[in-house]
Amino acid sequence: MRFLFFLIAAVLFHAVACKNDGAESVREIRSAEGPNSSIVRNPVSANLPADSNQLARIAYLESEFDYGEVSEGDIVEHEFKFINTGNVPLTILHARSSCGCTIPDWPKEAIAPGASGIIKARFNTEGKVNIQRKIIYVTANTYPNETRVILKGRVKAK
Repeated sequence: MRFLFFLIAAVLFHAVACKNDGAESVREIRSAEGPNSSIVRNPVSANLPADSNQLARIAYLESEFDYGEVSEGDIVEHEFKFINTGNVPLTILHARSSCGCTIPDWPKEAIAPGASGIIKARFNTEGKVNIQRKIIYVTANTYPNETRVILKGRVKAK
């Protein structure tokens, strides 16, 4: 009896959840250009021209930093230097790390074309042992709109 109840509930849920929203195919849905489609692609550059030559570009002097071997509990800090090689001011919208143990700090003001800036990374090794690889994802009005820098090394146990 329970099985029959769950089977009926599953069929009803499926029927309600899979309503057709009027689009004729998945391809039509994916290619739709709605009023917010440019914002979904990149919220920072939504009002900028679609020509990628008119966007900012971020060029890191080094995109990976190997800190070697440190002891558990140490704090690893590094500055990733970059240059705006694009034709418009570079604005970093957000930077996030792959782990809560790594905190990025980025410039909040716009970086002029040809000017440079620094993204600071601070990695707390407490509770982290062996090989570590922490990624910082940077979202900006650049092409491509998301770039990344990496801290890597080995943490030896206490």
